Amino acid sequence: MVVLSQPLALDNHTSAIPTYKPVMVLTSQSIPVVDLTDPEAKTLIVKACEEFGFFKVVNHGVRPDLMTRLEQEALGFFALPQSLKNQAGPPEPYGYGSKRIGPNGDVGWIEYILLNANPQLSSPKTSTIFRQTPQIFGEAVEEYMKEVKEVTCKVLEMVAEGLGIEPRDSLSKMVRDEKSDSCLRLNHYPTEEEEAEKMVKVGFGEHTDPQIISVLRSNNTAGLQICMKDGSWVAVPPDHSSFFINVGDALQVMTNGRFKSVKHRVLADTRRSRVSMIYFGGPPLSQKIAPLPCLVPKQEDWLYKEFTWSQYKSSAYKSKLGDYRLGLFEKQPLLTHRSNV
Repeated sequence: MVVLSQPLALDNHTSAIPTYKPVMVLTSQSIPVVDLTDPEAKTLIVKACEEFGFFKVVNHGVRPDLMTRLEQEALGFFALPQSLKNQAGPPEPYGYGSKRIGPNGDVGWIEYILLNANPQLSSPKTSTIFRQTPQIFGEAVEEYMKEVKEVTCKVLEMVAEGLGIEPRDSLSKMVRDEKSDSCLRLNHYPTEEEEAEKMVKVGFGEHTDPQIISVLRSNNTAGLQICMKDGSWVAVPPDHSSFFINVGDALQVMTNGRFKSVKHRVLADTRRSRVSMIYFGGPPLSQKIAPLPCLVPKQEDWLYKEFTWSQYKSSAYKSKLGDYRLGLFEKQPLLTHRSNV
C-alpha cells in the first residue's frame, strides 16, 4: 500500500465517505490456512497464492503478547486529542494521517500511523509520534517489526522453495536488504457514537498492495474483504492470533502473473472499533522488478516490462486506490483491465 495524505480530523469530509446498512457478503469460500510448521507449507502457500493471492498463517512464531502490546499502545496514541495527533501529520509519507487516503480524492473512515521499517531512516513526523507516547510504544514497534520481518522472509523463502527458485533467499533478500523500502502501518477504524443503528462505512477502499507481500494482523473486529477471481467479495473472519498474507503487485510481476495481487478492502462497522497492523515487505528503491528468468526464461514470454521499485512506487502515488496500477507496466495490456489503464 502506498499513500500520501493531508491532515484531516475525523469530523472532516465525513459526508464524502459512503455509508450504508450492512449486506450479506459471500462466505462460501474458505480462506486458505497454512501452518508454517507443516512440512507441506511451501506447497500450500504456492497453491493459495495462485488461487487466492491471500492466505492465513498459524504457528508463525510471533508472541501473542507482543501483538497485543502494540495494539494497546497504538490505541493509546489514537485516543490522544486530535490537535496532538495532527502535530504528527501530514505523512511525508511517514507520520499520522486521518480520513484522506492519497492525493487523488480517496477517503475512508480511518486514521493511521505509517512508519518506516528501516531504523536507520528517521522522520520528523514519526519522531513526534514517539515523543507523544510512552517509551514502551517505540519499543513495541521495534520488536514487532523485527519479528514480523522474519515471518515475511520465512514465507518468501517458502514461496521460493515451492516455485523452485534458486537460491531460496532470492525474494527474502530484498526485504532483508539494509535499504529495503518496507513499512509498518497501524490503522484505526473508530466507532461512530451518533449512529442509531449498525452501519458500515468504507474504511479503506478496494485496492491492491504494490509491495512484494503484506503481513496483516487485526483485532477481532470484522471488516476485511477480498475479491475473488469472479469479482465476488468474501468476508475474512478476523483472528487476532494469526497473520494474513497478501500477494503484492511486485510478486505478481516476478511470477509473471502466476500469483495474483489480491484486491481487498475494509468496510468499517461504526459500532465496533477495528485496529489492524500491516507490515509491507518492500524491496530497495533501486531494485529491478521483472519476471524471474528462472520462471520465465524467454523475455518474449514476459507479460510485464522491467522497472525499478522506485519507478513503480512513484507511479502508484499518482493513482487512485482502485486503479489497476500494473496496467502501465504490461507489455501487452490484458483485455480485462484495459478500461482501467
